[in-house]
Amino acid sequence: EPAIEVKFPGKNLWPERDYPVKVMESLSAKKVTQVPGNDDSYLYDFGQNASGIFEVAVQGKKGDSIVFTPAELKTDGQTANQRATGRPHTYTYVLKGDGIERWQPRFSYYGFRYLQVDGATPDSVASELPRIVDLKMLHTRNSSPYAGTFECSNPLFNDINALIQWAIKSNLASVATDCPHREKLGWLEQAFLMGEGIHFNYDVYGLYSKMIDDMMEAQTPEGLVPTIVPEYTVFDFMDGVFRDSPEWGSAAVIVPWLLYKWYGDVEPIQRAWPMMERYVAYLESKGDGHILDHGLGDWYDLGPERPGFPQLTPRSLTATAIYFYDVQLMAQMAPLVGKSQEVEKLASWAEEIKSAFNSRFYNAETGSYSTGSQTAISMPLVVGLVEDENREKVVNSLVATIENSDYALTAGDVGFNFLVKALQNNQLGELLFQMNARDDVPGYGYQLKKGATALTESWPALEMVSNNHLMLGHLMEWLYAGIGGIKQTEQSVGYMELLIDPQVVGDITSAKVTYETPYGTVLSSWKDTENIFELEVEIPANSSAIVVFHAEELAKIMESGTPVLPSNGFDFLGEENGKIRLKVGSGNYQFTVKK
Repeated sequence: EPAIEVKFPGKNLWPERDYPVKVMESLSAKKVTQVPGNDDSYLYDFGQNASGIFEVAVQGKKGDSIVFTPAELKTDGQTANQRATGRPHTYTYVLKGDGIERWQPRFSYYGFRYLQVDGATPDSVASELPRIVDLKMLHTRNSSPYAGTFECSNPLFNDINALIQWAIKSNLASVATDCPHREKLGWLEQAFLMGEGIHFNYDVYGLYSKMIDDMMEAQTPEGLVPTIVPEYTVFDFMDGVFRDSPEWGSAAVIVPWLLYKWYGDVEPIQRAWPMMERYVAYLESKGDGHILDHGLGDWYDLGPERPGFPQLTPRSLTATAIYFYDVQLMAQMAPLVGKSQEVEKLASWAEEIKSAFNSRFYNAETGSYSTGSQTAISMPLVVGLVEDENREKVVNSLVATIENSDYALTAGDVGFNFLVKALQNNQLGELLFQMNARDDVPGYGYQLKKGATALTESWPALEMVSNNHLMLGHLMEWLYAGIGGIKQTEQSVGYMELLIDPQVVGDITSAKVTYETPYGTVLSSWKDTENIFELEVEIPANSSAIVVFHAEELAKIMESGTPVLPSNGFDFLGEENGKIRLKVGSGNYQFTVKK
């Protein structure tokens, strides 16, 4: 049909500065089955749920028509199941009848594992219908280069890593989408909640920098940053609850900060500062005594009802906590962009929010917050809302609530990120291991047991929602920063000063993790045996690292057979709580610790 002329939607055209979307992998079908009772219908199983298109080589008569239907799941009748992912979504190819014809979609993509083919048969089947000579799945994504690798001795955690990684790369396009099928929208909460895990896997500077431009363009005159950017559709139903959520819009403040911390570049903060100022002012206008009570809250937490709106944590807690975090981060960013005169005002503002938050939600008797859910306790711990004198009591309360739930996951899209950080930051990796090294309750192992090949939208991998979703993959951060132990010190940016502190937990006896920092590759590879702990560390040029050892005596630590004494060039930073800290420069080190 003739093209329809539309009005140009923007103001100026800018060159794309991010990596382009490309075909990154080609997958052949693992299994081909005939749809029961239908001689001209076959289901191709590629064995992996991923974003992409397909490429077909077919031979047949002129005018023959073939319909291709992609799907994540299959129905009980062994047909493509698009009930939860947007239907109908099909591709129709009409043959020209000129030998072997090759074709692939060029204007659309989908998230699928299965491809139903109607009107053609596999090459091996004798038929008057067109013959499928070859059929491949072409995985498409943002072509950002890989930035990290993870492997460990526990097969389940390697599978969890692959599960989350497929969700990440299936949802990196020219925006960071929620899913590669029904929506393909840039829901903002995942940008920072999943940010640590994403950046350990890919170089996302270009994508995240572009995300800032999208947020600036989408911000309303009132200061609202909507939940999705670019705002292709306006979610103004249900009083705008799906459009205005502080845990989503706060990406306007948090993403520029993350870019600075990851890559050492202050320019994104400078560019975004006016947007940040307008957004936190907007949040202030929505508050009642600094308490916010709107938005989506801890979306998809695991409660007794069908997942969706939070069931275990008041949305006022998560909204107010992220509001505080925004203002606190701005107080830290202000001097970086020549706004030192704003620091006192922002710090005072943050303290007012903190006081209101603790007055409303903190229970001094129990050391808990609000309902005592995993999210309600973790979030204040991580963003800095807990008073120093109460911290130990609150941490103990978090441990108790996890133990009382029999180590099952209940935190949702927002809360699980903070649960991972709270346990990791307080040296409670053993709890994270116990919560995730299982498949008997909803979680990663449960999803894998149900046959998932990419991270699903819901903890129990429900068929009625997406089964390839950039959400709930926050454990990826702990795989790198916890098990692998690759972090940076609090004052470091761009990984100039690394902190190598692997957490040896559960039955994991070895791990090897690499990450490509702006200065080069960092490696943390360890092996734990009965008598010796071995740690290989590689620090890039122009960087340094603080390496943490679980030992009480410096004499028990060797490097390539030599004692790590100050006289041998090692900077001993002291021992505390059974841990010794050494400062090292760039280079490759082979440490051993006698037990």
